[in-house]
Amino acid sequence: MTRSAHPQRGAALLTAMLTVALVATLASAALWQQWRQVEIEIAERGRSQTAWMMTGALDWTRLILREDAISAQGAAADHLGEPWALAVQESKLSTFLSQDQQWREGDAEVFLSGQITDAQSRMNVMNLVENGEISPQALARFAALFERLDLPLAELQTLAQQLQISLKASRTNPAPTNAGTGNPGPAALMPQQTAQLVWLGLSPATVAALQAHISVLPEATPVNLNTASAEVLSAVVPGLDLASARQAVSQRQRGHWASLSAAQEALGSSGRLLNAQQHSVQSRYFEVQGRMRIDNVVQQETALVRREGIQTRMLWRVRSPQLRLDAPLQ
Repeated sequence: MTRSAHPQRGAALLTAMLTVALVATLASAALWQQWRQVEIEIAERGRSQTAWMMTGALDWTRLILREDAISAQGAAADHLGEPWALAVQESKLSTFLSQDQQWREGDAEVFLSGQITDAQSRMNVMNLVENGEISPQALARFAALFERLDLPLAELQTLAQQLQISLKASRTNPAPTNAGTGNPGPAALMPQQTAQLVWLGLSPATVAALQAHISVLPEATPVNLNTASAEVLSAVVPGLDLASARQAVSQRQRGHWASLSAAQEALGSSGRLLNAQQHSVQSRYFEVQGRMRIDNVVQQETALVRREGIQTRMLWRVRSPQLRLDAPLQ
């Protein structure tokens, strides 16, 4: 009796230990599943809140552009001294809340920043093709820009040819591009953003160098001389070298050009070759960049807005993947 009792007690103890281990494992798994669901819910709620707040911020920029058009009554020039051109530095969202919606302790810290830029301050790639054919004049202007930036002209030729092919294909079998996912349609590679010009033969390094100087708009557009950089001015104004373009930009900072004739007078002999088809002092297309940070999570969005009279319309909106900072900033 005594000898057989020891193995039985050992087996019972082992069974009890296995049972405790199994229960602990199941409990841990259940807690992990619950924690995971809570984290997913928090992330989804954060994404939803960020999307709504970013939508509100983008609507705010549309209102700014609309008010600018109303105050100008369609006659004034667009320039960098207007309210829309002022960048919003990173600011606490609580500073914009009314008195009855104050930030409470425990709420996430939300910071908002952004900027409106004139999309017509840059050279529009769509100007390269006119009536289905490559425009020699536009090609020459882009070649001047490529030379100033020390970029390969062979890539410019490829860009113009591929753009011509894509435009023809899009007219015969249109298939719009999804700007949000970056996936081109099956019929033609029609970019909507500068970064997507790699589809048409530009290398990533060339696209990065051109980012601040070119744009992709739905139609051919003139360059706004009031907002263009010195590099763009020297490329689009015949006979204007880079040094003279920088002097013109410095002069423009003291007072914008109210009309194309004023720009012609300011640019001297080079200004005589300006024409309303390629040059302007007004803009219809604007690019909006917004950045929202909630604690250490950053969400960025870019949108293209077209203004017709006092009406503003968002043509596309792209949300970048969320970024997570190493530690929250204060």
